[in-house]
Amino acid sequence: MSNVAAIVLAAGKGTRMKSDLHKVLHPIAGRPMLLHLLDAVDQLNPARKVVVVGSGRDQLEAALGGSAELAVQDPQLGTGHAVQQAQGALKGFEGDVLILYGDVPFVPSTTMQAMLDRLNAPDAPAVVVLAFEPEDTLNYGRVICDGDRIVKMVEHKDASQEERACRRCNSGLMAVKAQDLFALLARVGNANAAGEYYLVDIVNIANADGRHCAVVMTDPFDVAGINSRAELATMEFAWQQRRRLQAMDEGATLIAPETVWFAFDTQIGRDVVIEPHVFFGPGVRISDKVTIRGFSHLEGATVASDAEIGPYARLRPGAVLEEKAKVGNFVEIKKARLGKGAKANHLSYLGDAEIGANANIGAGTITCNYDGYFKYQTQIGEGAFIGSNSALVAPVTIGAGAIVGAGSTVTANVSADALALVRPKQEEKPGWAARFRARMLEKKARK
Repeated sequence: MSNVAAIVLAAGKGTRMKSDLHKVLHPIAGRPMLLHLLDAVDQLNPARKVVVVGSGRDQLEAALGGSAELAVQDPQLGTGHAVQQAQGALKGFEGDVLILYGDVPFVPSTTMQAMLDRLNAPDAPAVVVLAFEPEDTLNYGRVICDGDRIVKMVEHKDASQEERACRRCNSGLMAVKAQDLFALLARVGNANAAGEYYLVDIVNIANADGRHCAVVMTDPFDVAGINSRAELATMEFAWQQRRRLQAMDEGATLIAPETVWFAFDTQIGRDVVIEPHVFFGPGVRISDKVTIRGFSHLEGATVASDAEIGPYARLRPGAVLEEKAKVGNFVEIKKARLGKGAKANHLSYLGDAEIGANANIGAGTITCNYDGYFKYQTQIGEGAFIGSNSALVAPVTIGAGAIVGAGSTVTANVSADALALVRPKQEEKPGWAARFRARMLEKKARK
């Protein structure tokens, strides 16, 4: 374990979200924003992680699953007061502390490490502040510096015109030695209009003591905060733009990049072709040379090389396509494996199934896998041929090389290389249709 702890502030009420879901649990790319941040923290192998919560504690406990300690801020008296609530959880800890925000999800671990490196530089700054230079400085607090040493931290409303001309803005993120952090916080007052204890004041207190504080710069994207649905959408878009570029840089072809949506953990191989309007939910792994045609939706699926998907296909969790397998238009696969070269080209539902290599699934075929209480398995052997509009009532096994005639409802196992026909014998009554039409026209004329 490293000698690093992280305090993540997540006590805000998030009223601008207008949601029953805690603000930091709103997802981006299929993952709660808080978990994006903690994943980056975990790359530092931290000794402690403390999430400071207010309302919505039960939701955060469930989402964290014991992966971080919780500290409660009640009442909520400012950022400095929020950090103080983590003091008990960090009792006995003497290392470096990162102060982060749960609604600022995309701070890279490399940036966190840069802050820690600066904190442990030979000149030993008391506090390291993460700053950025946005296109529009808006109402951000300013970080007035001489080189990378902080001269003054000032809120926008209190800044002079000269200070407002400074483009270095305070992200609110800091790195501090544990022994310095809580000693400085104990001296922070609340003599301000809001009556709150501001974390930023520890910088000015340290400076007044004759110590110095330092700044580390980062990209504005890395410290963008999310406080509303509109900002959530903006950050989703920005994240997707970066992920699309990454996919193309790594050898995938995106025909219309702006219409493809990735999840946080999507894995895409080389020479993959992705047509317009494809959506990836969490848990998708795509090997090399796969083609994904337009308007397909994939989640929790694994696809081997040279497979083809769509258009208008849906792969649900547990779907596995082996090499050169093909899933065509309006086919849904759930918890089913298609063997090498197997095909389901049209209008089918295949759930809880094992489908052998080179099997052919005809249009309109469904595996009837659920009786309202339990799920059952369908086994289709290698080279089997399932005729169109067939219903395979699980549990059932279709042997290798067997043929199921079109329109069959199969309720019993079919032997290898056998033909199964489950439908009534066709009857024909000569002239019946003409006589029927004549009767109907006569009846209609009488009305």
